Amino acid sequence: MKVLVESRTPLATDLRPLAEERVRFVLKRLAHLVPRARVQLSDVNGPRGGIDKRCQVEIHTEGAGTVVTSVTGRNWLGALNSALTRASTQVLKTLKRQRTHGHGSRQAQFQEQ
Repeated sequence: MKVLVESRTPLATDLRPLAEERVRFVLKRLAHLVPRARVQLSDVNGPRGGIDKRCQVEIHTEGAGTVVTSVTGRNWLGALNSALTRASTQVLKTLKRQRTHGHGSRQAQFQEQ
């Protein structure tokens, strides 16, 4: 899996190795379906502080298309963890829906014949 971490903020740039590690850990069981993941870390308000650390996670999958989630939080690690959780949950839901839909349509085809 290729993981790309982007940031224009120097403090967030220092988090690149940790962000890559978190992405690989969270998506480990989906690694065969996820060839590429992209993480963007940004500071919405700049140095003023507050709940302004944004993490956007973009997961490109083989079967579920592209899933994008964005979370704003007090710190980048918390925002990253929340965004990864949401994105992986969405990928799993989409794949499950496709499997369920696919099985149902095959059963209907067999019943018609």
